[in-house]
Amino acid sequence: MCGINGIIAKTNRNKDDITATLNAMNNLIIHRGPDEDGLFSEENDQFTVGMGMRRLSIIDLSSGKQPIFSDDKQIVIVFNGEIYNYKILKSKLEADGVTFKTSSDTEVILKAYEKFGVASFQWLDGMYGFSIYDKNINKLFIARDFFGEKPLYYTHTDKEFIWASELKSIINTIDFTPNISKKGLNLYFRLTYIPAPHTIYENIFKLEANHYIEYDLVSHHTAIHKINTEPKPKVVDISFEDAKAKTKDLVYKSVDSRSIADVGLGTFLSGGVDSSIISLCLAQSTDKKIDTFSIGFKKASYDETDKSRVVAKMLKSNHHEFIIDENDLKNNIHEILVNFDEPFSDTAALPTHLLSEKTREHVTVALTGDGGDEVFGGYNKYYIGKMNSRYSSIVPKGLHKSISKLSNKYLIDKDDSRGKKFQINKLLNAINYEGDFYWNIISLANTSNQLSEIMSPDYYEANIFQEYKDVLGKQKIETLTDFRLVDQILSLEGGMLAKVDRTSMMTSLECRAPFLNKDLWEFANTLPENYLMKGWNKKHILKEAFRDQFPKEFLEKGKSGFGSPTGDWLRQSLRSELESYIEPELLKSQGIFNAEIITNLVKDHLDSKKDSTFRVWNYYCFQKWYKYNFLKQN
Repeated sequence: MCGINGIIAKTNRNKDDITATLNAMNNLIIHRGPDEDGLFSEENDQFTVGMGMRRLSIIDLSSGKQPIFSDDKQIVIVFNGEIYNYKILKSKLEADGVTFKTSSDTEVILKAYEKFGVASFQWLDGMYGFSIYDKNINKLFIARDFFGEKPLYYTHTDKEFIWASELKSIINTIDFTPNISKKGLNLYFRLTYIPAPHTIYENIFKLEANHYIEYDLVSHHTAIHKINTEPKPKVVDISFEDAKAKTKDLVYKSVDSRSIADVGLGTFLSGGVDSSIISLCLAQSTDKKIDTFSIGFKKASYDETDKSRVVAKMLKSNHHEFIIDENDLKNNIHEILVNFDEPFSDTAALPTHLLSEKTREHVTVALTGDGGDEVFGGYNKYYIGKMNSRYSSIVPKGLHKSISKLSNKYLIDKDDSRGKKFQINKLLNAINYEGDFYWNIISLANTSNQLSEIMSPDYYEANIFQEYKDVLGKQKIETLTDFRLVDQILSLEGGMLAKVDRTSMMTSLECRAPFLNKDLWEFANTLPENYLMKGWNKKHILKEAFRDQFPKEFLEKGKSGFGSPTGDWLRQSLRSELESYIEPELLKSQGIFNAEIITNLVKDHLDSKKDSTFRVWNYYCFQKWYKYNFLKQN
């Protein structure tokens, strides 16, 4: 596990200058790879190219140093991530006459490319970001994994092409502060995160998952290609029992492939279905006790450590439990949020970082249950999606408007309890009669109407999801399969995976998600939807596949999710800071918000007149980012 950086100067530039720039970029991401670094740079009459990396040693501790070169020194690679099937690929290459100098997965990528070109990228099962410079054809290739587990940013200026694992390496290399991207801004204030290909900055982009950049160093032409052509979801004729058996087999195989490491490895164990199954599979693969890690809150309504204890006792694991309160975040909250380099307001980022920090004291790698909901249909929002179709077919649009007004008036929470009133109100506000309801459901911060009220007309953009509809090839998102496909390209890449990567790598902990396996994902896409969600039973086939491994009814126990009581924090320890973000002079100088509306939203929350935790936390995180990056204040 590492972080990578790279730069191409479009004219001849001193090699030492490039090396100094790469060193500075590497130093900004030392947390991603504290064990060692590596650099390569080369200049000629037409261009200068350099690549750098920081390494967290997981596999091949002694001989995996990067960059790695081909035998003739004409091809060089830097790599961030893990290739889980590298031993299989290596055996096939060796059978084809290819020889190796190291035991690393990095060299397998290089040798596969050397023999088969970019076609070899589609054979990689892993999480990764890598760049390959091929002197034979004066081209550079930059690739990102199938789900987007590992980040990759890039920008193309008049003088340079720059890429990096983290946005900070680019921002601190270019000699100007980019403008805020209106598209990125609107995506953030709808979703709480910014999905690829956008960032918060104009002309700086994220490489989309399952894509690679082809850069011609002579013409400086850039092309972006898809790595794997994904088959369209198509239901196959398979019995439930056969599908259940295959599901179980694929999960076991994925856990096994993602357990390869030459360092300590454990699991995040929340006590939910996904993390419990992953922990079970890992425990059954070894005759040694595994390490499991969970985190809880002193505030009882957020604490679910009792569930993780049940599983840990069943598995007889070395269980590590960490209980936190508001005070545990006071010294870390700024550091955690600004490390994202752009606004990010998933409330689970804070406990995820603290869990990672505690876990890193014991192991270097942690398996997680991430992706189980997207693969097997486990989110409550999928319920809401199904309910929208039923509701809108029964309740006339005019009547719904009246019901919604009453809901917003009377179903008001005054604290961050997120109980029944909150859930019903959220459902009613998401209902849509034009086929856009799922986009409202995933808008965890603001619906389109809400955002149009708080944002100034100069910055507000209404139709921000059209490009994603075009990628999906569907204008209306109506079925469970549609919901899962939307989540794959938005919520997973931009939200869930960004959260886990930044918060864990900040502590130099590598997280792996066995459910994020291309074979598992594509298999789930061939199953009838009622195998995934039977009535209101979420993740039906996954639960049935492992039901005999758990205590009776354990897999049916509800779980609220890995959030944190940010609504309370905003009213208490963060209150004065939040109030500074609605000062008239700041709002006027920004010109981004409708000052009256946003001020009232914040004050009503602070005064407990109406709980607006998600919206106000979203605003708070943006202003913290803005202050740190544009006002240069901590």
